[in-house]
Amino acid sequence: MTTEIKRRLVVFTCFVVTAVTLIPVVMMVLVAFQSDAESMAAKPSFWPSSWHPENLTRAFDLVPLGKYLLNTIYFAAGTTILETVTAALAAYAFARLNFPGRSWLFGIYLATLMIPSQVTLIPQFVLVAKLHGIDTWPGMILPHAFTAIGVFLLRQFFLGIPRDYEEAARLDGANRWQAFVRVIVPLAVPAIATLAVFKFIGQWNNLLWPLVISNSDATRTASVGLQVFQDTNGTQWNLLLMAATVTTIPLIVLFFLTQRWFVRGITMSGLGGR
Repeated sequence: MTTEIKRRLVVFTCFVVTAVTLIPVVMMVLVAFQSDAESMAAKPSFWPSSWHPENLTRAFDLVPLGKYLLNTIYFAAGTTILETVTAALAAYAFARLNFPGRSWLFGIYLATLMIPSQVTLIPQFVLVAKLHGIDTWPGMILPHAFTAIGVFLLRQFFLGIPRDYEEAARLDGANRWQAFVRVIVPLAVPAIATLAVFKFIGQWNNLLWPLVISNSDATRTASVGLQVFQDTNGTQWNLLLMAATVTTIPLIVLFFLTQRWFVRGITMSGLGGR
């Protein structure tokens, strides 16, 4: 098999995978602009016979979708910022500091990745409830401010940074904190940006924890809002999918804005198979 044939097979495979991935998204957008009767017909036609842009206004009128989107930004941004900071500090400690039991502690920390989040859901809920954090932003955000995957990703990146840079800063009079902030962090921006994008997207789509911990519109996120929309308004598929389309747009914009850092971070970090 020649190189040209292999290249064409790869391109064709990528095209098929992309098409299969985009089909549900395209269907969602098309149904969102259908009429009520057309979207609930026994034999659905995904291409609208007539376009109904007023469905956007109707969706916002039925539920406080704008409030849900703003809450989602607070939740996703808060958890992203906190996890990025805590992961960077912990990763630096595991990569640069020598202390007894470092390898064992790091191994135990990584072992928590094998515990499904559903297993810890009830203990987390009980703890937050005892701390009076139900339906509050601290109760929403703090339990997701620490994860082992972020520490692992940044530690792998920090290990690839030559110690000479840090030692040169120490010789110039910088303490360990200054060397971390002024040398390590700037060099690790691609990995930190990758972690931040992963975390933001994951928390934007997070349904289980916000569904359990939030009881009012004051803290409900968009994913929970879609569930509330369906529970209160039934199967109005065109309006439900219009709301889903609106909640998807910020993620698409985020990806295009951070695509350069996203790809560069995967290439330069442990996720790239280095």
